[in-house]
Amino acid sequence: MTLLVAAVEVLGWSTLAGTVLGFSSALVSSFLLNRSWTFKSDRSYLGSAWRYVAVSLLGLGLNVGLMLLLIKTFGVWYFTAQMAVIVVVPVVNYLLNGYWTFKEFGR
Repeated sequence: MTLLVAAVEVLGWSTLAGTVLGFSSALVSSFLLNRSWTFKSDRSYLGSAWRYVAVSLLGLGLNVGLMLLLIKTFGVWYFTAQMAVIVVVPVVNYLLNGYWTFKEFGR
């Protein structure tokens, strides 16, 4: 959230660019934390990393799509829109990562 607001309000970036920046910056740290702490996966780094990136890109697409929908179609302020989007995207990512990336569920 901090990077989104800084990119938009301080740097004058578009909300889309700010959203991409914030999402991308979280990718590496969240992979490492999810792999070692959340899912405690023993799958190889390479085996889980490409899946994690795929799920994350899907999440990015969902994030951007929902942001555009809320901002452009419904006229929601970008900050409020992001607050709504961050409720949806992490749940989708968690389920996909649990069932596919790290294979923790249904072992």
